[in-house]
Amino acid sequence: MSKVRHAVILAAGAATRFVPLSLEQPKGLFSVGGQRLIDRQIEQLREAGIDDITVVLGYKKEMFDYLAPKYGVRLIDNPRYNVTNNIDSLLCAAEYLEDAYICSCDDYFAENPFRSEEEHSFYAGEEVDYASKEMFVSTDRSGRITRMDKGRKKGKILLGHSFWTAEFARKFILIARADKEGKYSQSYWEWLVRDYLPVLPPFYFKAYPNGTVYEFDYFEELRAFDSDYMADSRSRIIENIKKVFGCTDADITDFRKISEGLTNTSFIFRIDGKDYIYRHPGDGTEKIIDRVHEKASLEKAKELGIDPTYIHLDEREGWKISWYVPEFREPDYASDEDSARILAVLRELHASPVVLDWGLKPWEDSLEIECLLEEKAPGCFAPYLELKARIGRLYEKTVGDGVRKCFCHGDTYKHNWMLRPDGSVILIDWEYSGYADPGIDVGYYIVDAMYDRERARTFIREYLQESWTPALEQHYLIYSALIAWYWFVWALYRESCGAAMGESLNNWLEMAKYYSK
Repeated sequence: MSKVRHAVILAAGAATRFVPLSLEQPKGLFSVGGQRLIDRQIEQLREAGIDDITVVLGYKKEMFDYLAPKYGVRLIDNPRYNVTNNIDSLLCAAEYLEDAYICSCDDYFAENPFRSEEEHSFYAGEEVDYASKEMFVSTDRSGRITRMDKGRKKGKILLGHSFWTAEFARKFILIARADKEGKYSQSYWEWLVRDYLPVLPPFYFKAYPNGTVYEFDYFEELRAFDSDYMADSRSRIIENIKKVFGCTDADITDFRKISEGLTNTSFIFRIDGKDYIYRHPGDGTEKIIDRVHEKASLEKAKELGIDPTYIHLDEREGWKISWYVPEFREPDYASDEDSARILAVLRELHASPVVLDWGLKPWEDSLEIECLLEEKAPGCFAPYLELKARIGRLYEKTVGDGVRKCFCHGDTYKHNWMLRPDGSVILIDWEYSGYADPGIDVGYYIVDAMYDRERARTFIREYLQESWTPALEQHYLIYSALIAWYWFVWALYRESCGAAMGESLNNWLEMAKYYSK
């Protein structure tokens, strides 16, 4: 028998499948039966005599601060929670994994499963006679796990907590730290165990009666378990939807995550058989986006028929509701036919009589964002000063060159375009729109497509058609550099607010360099 010396609760993830509640607070803080999930779990561990408890945090970590004074638990920050999966969180708490329970903050145990001693390393679970999204296992006669996989129609599933002996923990840490290429960086820790079962110390399946352990992956699952959520979702987002549609909590169903955008997070919901999209603003966006301006642009774009999806936007908080478009595809950057459809919409937009008293100014706005960055981390901009100077000199060449401003979208990368089967084209997300230089819209499509100069010139000439001149072509090429620079600086700021920009940040930097030469 091994004495249980530690418990590590993983609570860093953003639980993006659990929209809309996860947009407001981490999943471990949801109440079930009148008690927060993580509080209940900590109290059950302490009842079993386990007082050395570590909670690994990331997403909205400050909301867990009360745990330390209330329970005396140890709080550890995983600064990479938004770009890696939970193996990274385990490594953050590596010194506390020996003879330890490994728990998830979103587990609900109907009965206390914890003990002061355990016989061997195991993963909890139950036997089911239906297909499940959980990991299935095969075991030998002793209960040792011999195989782990997904997609079975029935059998033993892993569900709940795990216990690691010192020997098991040391071997796991050794393998995880040897993963220099990041093969498992986006995986749950169970996948590493699955692949290394033959070389890890024995790992057993510990069966619990069905209905003892619960994991809530989706809001609808929580509603089914705790019916109080049908009457009161305890969500400001749900309240927002109710105000727009004049409905009840129970009327709003079928929540579905949409891949997180670079600026915001969105999800689909259903009312009376119709689907809608709710956009939740990203952290820090209130400092770089004027929602009053965005709303005015949306109303103009709807009048023009360029974005018929708009329903409502709250200017103060930045949330938006739109119609859901079920059938569309994004443009293919390599397709001349798609380029022609995109450019036809841009010409229509830019020729509209709409005049506004605001608009994106890539050079000036990038200088303002740079100031925000310097406030957060003085000196962080030093590596880019030479490129900045080159971009600035190019901008000066466009000042007063006669290109008139017009109604622009400002964010024309392919994810904001909907090419519909009926031939229509919709342009969504008007946060960066306004009265601006048309080179912004043409240039950003070029930049995100990462066109070379020859392809860019072809694209610009098709846009300009009979109005093309060498000077105009040069203007649009310069604006390709300007808008790439703007989005690069913008991405640095968003990362300083905790967002993960991925390869986009580097792509914008490379395109700013390329088109500024």
